[in-house]
Amino acid sequence: MTIHVYGIPNCDTVKKARLWLEGRGIDYTFHDYKKEGADPAKLARWLAAKGDVVLNTRGTTFRKLSDADKARGTSDPVALMVEQPSLIKRPVVEHPGGLLVGFEVGEWERALS
Repeated sequence: MTIHVYGIPNCDTVKKARLWLEGRGIDYTFHDYKKEGADPAKLARWLAAKGDVVLNTRGTTFRKLSDADKARGTSDPVALMVEQPSLIKRPVVEHPGGLLVGFEVGEWERALS
């Protein structure tokens, strides 16, 4: 099974998720938002599949946004996340059975084991 992990390499949650995958011998490719950017079409699909959870409104990056940009999180979340990939909940994992957003061990075990 090949999966695709999207995130930022220095994110603690992404580090934990990658270690979890490696510890189970699960092959994956890694997409670094900071170096490779975020694909608007992919973000739109993720939002359609998982809803608002894709936009991380709990993080420091979101809290530092202007009120106008915070409002864009509702009106145009894809453009906002493309401009500031740190706003994307991490990690996002595309796998043959679906999509995972964030790292929750129980959910990952059910989906990837």
